[in-house]
Amino acid sequence: MKVLIAMSGGVDSSVAAFLMKEKGYDCIGCTMKLYENADVGVPSGRTCCSLDDVEDARNVAYRLGMPYYVFNFTEDFREKVIQKFIQSYEKGMTPNPCIDCNRYMKFDRLFDRAMVLGCDAVVTGHYARIEQNGDTYVLKKALDETKDQSYVLYSMTQKQLAHTLFPLGSLNKSETRGIAEENGFLNAHKPESQDICFVPDGDYGKMIEHRTGKNYLPGDFVDQKGTVLGQHKGIIHYTIGQRKGLGISSSAPFYVCGICAAENKVILGRAEDLFRSETDVADFHWISGKAPKREIRCKVKIRYRQKEQPAAVIPTSEETVHIRFEQPQRAITPGQAAVVYDEDVVLGGGVILK
Repeated sequence: MKVLIAMSGGVDSSVAAFLMKEKGYDCIGCTMKLYENADVGVPSGRTCCSLDDVEDARNVAYRLGMPYYVFNFTEDFREKVIQKFIQSYEKGMTPNPCIDCNRYMKFDRLFDRAMVLGCDAVVTGHYARIEQNGDTYVLKKALDETKDQSYVLYSMTQKQLAHTLFPLGSLNKSETRGIAEENGFLNAHKPESQDICFVPDGDYGKMIEHRTGKNYLPGDFVDQKGTVLGQHKGIIHYTIGQRKGLGISSSAPFYVCGICAAENKVILGRAEDLFRSETDVADFHWISGKAPKREIRCKVKIRYRQKEQPAAVIPTSEETVHIRFEQPQRAITPGQAAVVYDEDVVLGGGVILK
């Protein structure tokens, strides 16, 4: 069986490549070049897609005796991930570009490239599992829940699941590093990569301003009743639940509770104002390929690091759902993903609207 292995230069994908080679697969290694540092206003250095990462991946591939390629997907990444990220912030939303990278790069563009190369499957270093249940493929959480990455994989289709392998799904991180160490991989102790590779310093606003060349207009901070409390520096600098950087003096802290892009207003409130029990979700993808015909009881995660919470999920169309949580949730954020679980099985997910 011939496989194409996505190698970022990190320890996870390197060990994934090693495990596939050990099992006797015909392996090809590759790195996706996704952006130029100058495109997003960050200096050269150890960021995802840097020359250092490419060389680390190449070193491991050659050590394992695998052919290795670098695929230039910068235009696709710019359009499908970076531009979408910018447009979401301009609408007052907070996107998760890692989900879009997996959706449009690893399991779309790279998947297509694998098929052209005559490969039977794509392999990545994600901590998740895939199982076959009859004619259906199931996406499951990793055994190590502290490293589980199933949240960012909810958009995978049945075809993609049928032709994807996650060799790290049953390992924990210490086991992964141990394998890398035993085999002399130079990246055995390489630090974890940034959550958002093209914003390594975490300053989303600066990256957006650099990329667009725009000056985003200041506007009003208002309270829940519409009373003006001060001036914000542009809605791209704020997200739901934010407390720092508001510059509002008060006896009790204010938090960002809403963003109205149409009126260029940021709505502030107290900690208790951040809690809501219901939300609507769009662009919903059911992994089985079929939406349930009635309400289901399950658990839902509304951000990557959150524990799943009990909820009722009510399909409102083939691609939309309404979610009603048993307990109010803090900072339900438009633009983030709501991912639905049945125990350790991912049922699907979509983008929070409000």
